[in-house]
Formats: sequence, structure tokens, C-alpha cells
Amino acid sequence: MVFSLAALPSPPITLYLPKKGPNLYPPKLNKMSPIQCSLPVSTQSKTPRFDLKTYWTTLIQEINQKLDQAVPIQYPDKIYEAMRYSVLAKGAKRAPPVMCVAACELFGGNRLAAFPTACALEMVHSASLIHDDLPCMDDDPSRRGQPSNHKVYGVDMAILAGDALFPLGFHHIVSHTPSDLVPEPRLLSVIAEIARSVGSTGMAAGQFIDLEGGLNSVEFVQEKKFGEMSECSAVCGGLLAGAKDDEIQRLRRYGRAVGVLYQVVDDILEAKTTKSKVDEEKKEREELRSFIWG
Repeated sequence: MVFSLAALPSPPITLYLPKKGPNLYPPKLNKMSPIQCSLPVSTQSKTPRFDLKTYWTTLIQEINQKLDQAVPIQYPDKIYEAMRYSVLAKGAKRAPPVMCVAACELFGGNRLAAFPTACALEMVHSASLIHDDLPCMDDDPSRRGQPSNHKVYGVDMAILAGDALFPLGFHHIVSHTPSDLVPEPRLLSVIAEIARSVGSTGMAAGQFIDLEGGLNSVEFVQEKKFGEMSECSAVCGGLLAGAKDDEIQRLRRYGRAVGVLYQVVDDILEAKTTKSKVDEEKKEREELRSFIWG
């Protein structure tokens, strides 16, 4: 069914979905129900257009403000500075919190209900990156376009910063989620989901197998080390909004696939960058040789 929006005023706009027809919408939307659309709609177009880039960048700005408030400088200052250094890094894409908020809104939830969990997911994600970059782990000197946490604050402080961010995330969910928007059982499900994802059967397992290596470990590492965080983020958004079990399972599959795909693309781009640097260095050596020997 095509909706004509030419004569409608600027958003918010109320659209009504048909009671019968193809199952194009989540089960809870199959009945006649109003949907508040707060996205930019062109009066020249017959159908509303969703601008992902605008949605993402606008949401990131809100999330950054929430994160800045969630991790203030307190005593002892140094550990909070180290925590903020990674959490508020300008190079962060904010994929986990954006996915959480988007999933919540997809199933009719209020983004105000999702922000505390979204911030917690970014804290947990940042903590995992801090620990992954340590010399005893992946030994990465840079992260998100800046020196890794341990390169700036030292290994000891980086470990403490990561250790502190994990529980701070859980505390932030419990203390800042509006009780009138999210019932307690849903909140407990969210906390359990995050705990499972970062634990010994989730991201920690992926990191362990990554360190151990093995010819048959690539798929497991991709799913656990990279897909787990994305899956958790999508699922938490659905849980906050009260999504049904079958909807949660679809979010799991979607989130895991996105997380793995992102890492594969990132690996390809990194390989291309490395090859370009190698080619450039080879060219410079050849030019130097030519200059010296004529």
C-alpha cells in the first residue's frame, strides 16, 4: 500500500497500517496501530525516506553528550582520565550504542529508555578494546586514530581503567534507566545479556582462542570476539522495548552478522592500507637506488 504524504504537514506524522495483508511488519504492528514518524519527510515524495547518515550522526551527538555526563572526572582523577580517554575518543563510531537505540525504537521503545544501556555498551566495548590493545594481548599501539590507552597512561592504569569501566556500565544501567519506561524484568534481562556476552562464553572466549590460534579457529574468533558485541547491542535494544522471543532471535542473527561483516571489511581495508604502504616504501627505495647509482 502506498501512502500519499504530499498534503500532510511536517513531522511528526501518524501513519496507519492495514489490519490485513502481507506480513511486512513485526507481529505487534500487524493490527491497525498508529506509528509516530519523526524522520525528515519530503513533501514531494509519495513515501517517507529514511536518511541513515543523518539518523546515525544525530544519534552519535546525543550519545557523546550522555557519555560525557556518565563518566565525569572524580577522585582519583588519573583513573577517570584514562577511562574518559578511551570512552570519549573522537574516532569512535559508536556502533554498539547506536544499534541498541535503533533496535529499541524499531520495536516502539523510547530512546530515553535506551540511552543508559547504550552508554553502558560503549563503556563495555571501550574496556574490551583497552584490554585487547595491551602488550600481553594484541599489542596494538593505536586505537580509534590515537595512541592506545596503555601508551598514554601505562599498562597498569590501562588495566585499571578497563576493570573500572565494566562495572560502571552495569551501575549506569541500574541507576539511570527510567523505571516508568522499562519494567524491572526487562532490565534484568538486559544486564544478564551483557554479562553473558562479555564473559567466558562470549568475548573473553573469542580473545582466548585468538591468542591460542589454530587453523579452525577463525570463524569462532570472528563470531565471539567481534560478532558478540554487535549481537548483544541489538538484543538489548529489543529487550528494552519489550520485543517478543522470535523478534529477539532475529535481532541476534542480524547483530552477529553485522559484527562479523564489519570486522571482515575492516581487515580488508587494513590489508589494503598495509599493501599501499609497502608499495610506497618499495617505490621510494627504487627511486633512491636510481638516484645513487644513476
